[in-house]
Amino acid sequence: MAKKVNLQRQEEIKKDTEKLLELATELKQSVDKTTADTLSLEVIKKADQIEKLAKSVKDKMKGP
Repeated sequence: MAKKVNLQRQEEIKKDTEKLLELATELKQSVDKTTADTLSLEVIKKADQIEKLAKSVKDKMKGP
């Protein structure tokens, strides 16, 4: 039972890290499009998403 839970948690971590990579790539592209005087709301929202997802991954890695 514990092995099944660990495998499921590992799959969730893989999926979440793939999403993190996708979001980080999108964030970089968005930041590259901005100028020194502008910072779009989209960039801030994406950074917040990354932060929340990274915390979730960290918590899952710690285990139950």
